[in-house]
Amino acid sequence: MANAERFWNKIARKYSRDAIKDMASYEYTLGRTRSYLKPTDRVLELGAGTSSTAMLLAGDVAAYTASDFSSEMVAIGQEKLMKTPVAGLDIQVGGVDSFAMDKFNVVIGLNLFHLVENPERVFAQIHEMLEADGLFISKTVCLADESSFLKRMMFRVIIGVVTTLRFVPRPIHCFQISSLQEMIETAGFEIIESGNYPISPPSRYIVARKI
Repeated sequence: MANAERFWNKIARKYSRDAIKDMASYEYTLGRTRSYLKPTDRVLELGAGTSSTAMLLAGDVAAYTASDFSSEMVAIGQEKLMKTPVAGLDIQVGGVDSFAMDKFNVVIGLNLFHLVENPERVFAQIHEMLEADGLFISKTVCLADESSFLKRMMFRVIIGVVTTLRFVPRPIHCFQISSLQEMIETAGFEIIESGNYPISPPSRYIVARKI
């Protein structure tokens, strides 16, 4: 975790300036996520980065906590919030363990779970922190489901090289869509919406209800 925090702290300023690579996919999934939010909801976003998405969604709910374990990412988000206040938005350093005693109506995790040490454990923790019938909304790149065999092999080789050389922190999970969805269902969720946005490499958008 310490190595990962140092990595993300180091690149945070550059990350905050980078343009979204697929704006159409981002805007579509942002709209789908917004359609599930209610004015009375308490929302937690894990791995919120610089809180760009949080600032767009927080106005639709009663309370929105945007969290990230990178203190520099959080600092950038707080700077944005000072310039453009959003009622009900709280940006703080933390991971899933930081909120174990709290309850939320919605938990969001975007482009996060291929980077966590134990995704099955995290999904179970999210299930516990949700209220009855609460929603878990996620988007996760699934490199093992890339349609081309050559592309899959290329991704695996690149990931192996950059993690071995410590250009990026371990782990990077190469999920299959089927195995990712099975993990979420095993944690106690019913998947009510899913799709790939973008299609290649597939980034699986999943809305799941606690059962």
